[in-house]
Amino acid sequence: MFDNIHLATIAIIAANVLVSIKGFEDRSFLERYKFSVGGIRSGQKERMLTSGFLHVDWTHLIFNMLTLYFFANTVISRMGAPKFLGIYAISLAAGSLLALFFHREEPYYSAVGASGAVTGVLYAAILLQPTMNLYLFFAVPIPAYIFGIGYLMYSIYGMKNRLGNIGHTAHFGGAIGGYVTTLIFLPYLFETETLMVGLLAIPIIVLFILQRSGKI
Repeated sequence: MFDNIHLATIAIIAANVLVSIKGFEDRSFLERYKFSVGGIRSGQKERMLTSGFLHVDWTHLIFNMLTLYFFANTVISRMGAPKFLGIYAISLAAGSLLALFFHREEPYYSAVGASGAVTGVLYAAILLQPTMNLYLFFAVPIPAYIFGIGYLMYSIYGMKNRLGNIGHTAHFGGAIGGYVTTLIFLPYLFETETLMVGLLAIPIIVLFILQRSGKI
């Protein structure tokens, strides 16, 4: 299963595993480097990046790393490892920035996890191969672009209704990072995948409209 994993993917997974294990074993380390609105606003800006390598438990870590594994090669094969790493890093930052924007008046809001960065890679992969099948509940095939649009619309719903202990905002910000960075790296997609570029932008436009109208 893992015989075709790229060195860049291995490096990211290794960094997440090592930092997460440190956080599992040392609660003070987790508290110091997790995403915290209060901590960031007090000047600890590094939390916006370090939080993306911490996880609450093994289940959280394994789910994120498996998702990364399944979609990393799609991006690497089309764009190369350096651009893949760029997408990962920018998506991580974009997820933290959007979370900070939406929760800026909540000093006790905190989060951890690579979900923003991983969602950015996922959305980049969808943009590159929009008609590939993804499997809902591991059984129902669904075109990737429909999954991507549906996932972000659900994220908006989750943001609006504060559903579960999930960083919906970071997921959405990561997807924006992956989407925009992929188009910057491969601008010809505007011509070759015009329809998909437009369709995948719909949730982003919806979020912008809702935010501007004060409905989220």
